[in-house]
Amino acid sequence: GEFLVSEGDVKYVDKLLQSLQPAEIVYQKDKSKQFKKEFNYQGPIFMLDDWVFNSDYTNELLVRQFGTNSLKGFGVSSLKNGVIAAGVALHYLKETKHNHTNHILKIQRIEKDLYVWMDRFTIRNLELFSSVNIEGKTLIEILDKTKTSMGARMLRRWVALPLKEKKEIKLRHSIVEEFINNNISEDFSYNIEKVGDLERLISKVATFRINPKECAQLRVSLDAISEIKNIGMSSEARNIIRVLEKINCCEELRKKIDRELTENPPSFLSRGSVIKRGVSSDLDELREIKNSARDFLDQILEREIKRTGITSLKISFNNVFGYYLEVRNRFKDNVPEEWIRKQTLVNAERYITEELKEYEHKILNAEERITSIETEIFHNLIKTISDQIQPLQMNAFIISKLDCLLSFSILAKSHNYNKPNINSSSNLIIKKGRHPVIEQFLSGEDDYIPNDIILNRDDQQIMMITGPNMSGKSALLRQTALIVLMAQIGSFVPAKSASIGLVDKIFTRVGGSDNISMGESTFMIEMLEAASILNNLSENSLILLDEIGRGTSTYDGISIAWAIAAYLHDHPTKAKTLFATHYHELNEMQKKFSRIKNYNVSVKEHENNIIFLRTLKEGGSEHSFGIHVASMAGIPNQVVKQARIMLKQLESLRSKDSGASDEKQEFQLSIFDIDDPVLEQIRDDLLDLDINSLTPVEALMKLNDIKKIIGN
Repeated sequence: GEFLVSEGDVKYVDKLLQSLQPAEIVYQKDKSKQFKKEFNYQGPIFMLDDWVFNSDYTNELLVRQFGTNSLKGFGVSSLKNGVIAAGVALHYLKETKHNHTNHILKIQRIEKDLYVWMDRFTIRNLELFSSVNIEGKTLIEILDKTKTSMGARMLRRWVALPLKEKKEIKLRHSIVEEFINNNISEDFSYNIEKVGDLERLISKVATFRINPKECAQLRVSLDAISEIKNIGMSSEARNIIRVLEKINCCEELRKKIDRELTENPPSFLSRGSVIKRGVSSDLDELREIKNSARDFLDQILEREIKRTGITSLKISFNNVFGYYLEVRNRFKDNVPEEWIRKQTLVNAERYITEELKEYEHKILNAEERITSIETEIFHNLIKTISDQIQPLQMNAFIISKLDCLLSFSILAKSHNYNKPNINSSSNLIIKKGRHPVIEQFLSGEDDYIPNDIILNRDDQQIMMITGPNMSGKSALLRQTALIVLMAQIGSFVPAKSASIGLVDKIFTRVGGSDNISMGESTFMIEMLEAASILNNLSENSLILLDEIGRGTSTYDGISIAWAIAAYLHDHPTKAKTLFATHYHELNEMQKKFSRIKNYNVSVKEHENNIIFLRTLKEGGSEHSFGIHVASMAGIPNQVVKQARIMLKQLESLRSKDSGASDEKQEFQLSIFDIDDPVLEQIRDDLLDLDINSLTPVEALMKLNDIKKIIGN
């Protein structure tokens, strides 16, 4: 029964599609090309004619649905396109014969100002809902300890839309804390599991598609909700009590279902035994007739055996000619004249009598009347339930919320999570933080190494993190974002402590992902993601950049990475940034930029081998250890040896060209000296070249000219 509306630019709508993953998208027929161009959506779609997307028509559908004069009371009037889309959704339901929508009682706007902004790149890079690895686990899989389907759905939405509202975040943390500290979690968990998927049951009630078995499940759910309220209200958990006070146990409805519905009714109404004895005297009388049928038939059988001497006589029933008497061939001479033969078998013959036909009519009529009366009573029961849809929906919402928060408490207790401190500062201080997903898949001998992160807008706005591949830089970046996200959805976090100034946007540029089918290379994707970040900065943004510039040549990459870091440092927002890189040249930025601080993920080198310590330390790293990592990955020894030889040659050339060892860093960074007139002349000469018309001899001559310029 939830009905949500929002509107925004392409980026915002794309983010919602990525976050909420709708089962189907309905859009305007003449916008087909535009839709496919702007959204990389692979799910089911449905096109409707243009005339449906009319504001007067869709507004009329909505006010009729809610029985109001306008939509002002729902706070959605300003969303012109959103309201049209909402009305189109109702139109689509009616077109597809989903006419029972009386459980849709209100419409709510998704307030984008209330939730943390995460673009689709971030949602993908953080692996919130899907992993790039086939066997990889996602954050939602780790967090989801919910007991109900509706709780799982709510949790997914929480992860997609983390809160920016401090009061609500703190309330969630307090409830998680109460579940941990009060001895009610086990009883809550047991009863919440019995509630089942109340939301789906309500929607089935509204559409009159609920069957007797599901109705019995609703009774079980209401019993469990009543028990949950009793357990919570008798505890000392103040915040849980405040939430539970809003629950309506629907006592009269619960009693009515219990009074009228049998204990374990069948799924199909036509199978009978749905309504309890004592609800209808007519029903009880007809059931008596039906139930006494066997006894009456047994009396007829006993009487006829004595009268005819046919000891093997049987009375049975089939759908062709109803009740019949079956006589074996050796007794067929004993058959009375008034019996009417209906069927001859190999070893027997079947007969009917007037008496059997009369009784058959009486029984079948009773069965029809039983079905009719049960159907009428059951439909009246559903009507009574449908009158209680609003309190039932509120109950479903409250139980879902408690299910999510109970899930957080279970996780916190089992994995040593702690309550974060959410505040209005611009600081981020995480002590001994861990990656919530990775740590659960490490063996006891290989515990996850925790690390500290400190970011602020005063003296440590950007942490420049160097270290070799496989040292844990990417995991460190991801865990920081996940800790912030978990804190702002109301969960405890995998850290000794965490003081988090409210984050309003999380941006990540982590890992490479080609999009060849769309004609975009790894580097293009990287730059698109970087552009999205740089164009949407805010004072409370958290930015995670991993190996920026690695998709292009080394000097290009260093230049781009340097320029991006400098832009972030000098931008008025002073956005908090973790910048992981294997370009050691970027360590020089600490000298030139006051709020950039160098850190490295330490390793230990021993006899041409490296040991990953995975500990974050102050200061930059000077080695990439790329050849060591290649060796560990199983690259053939011959290749590794050749690589080491080439590395020594390149290092000696670099040392020779730089003149002295203490000028090594200056050589590496000379590319940034853009005011050098020699470099400017070479650049201008190269830009003026027409490579397509250049002959090999001319190219060699041009190369010789450049060499002379450098020599001078």
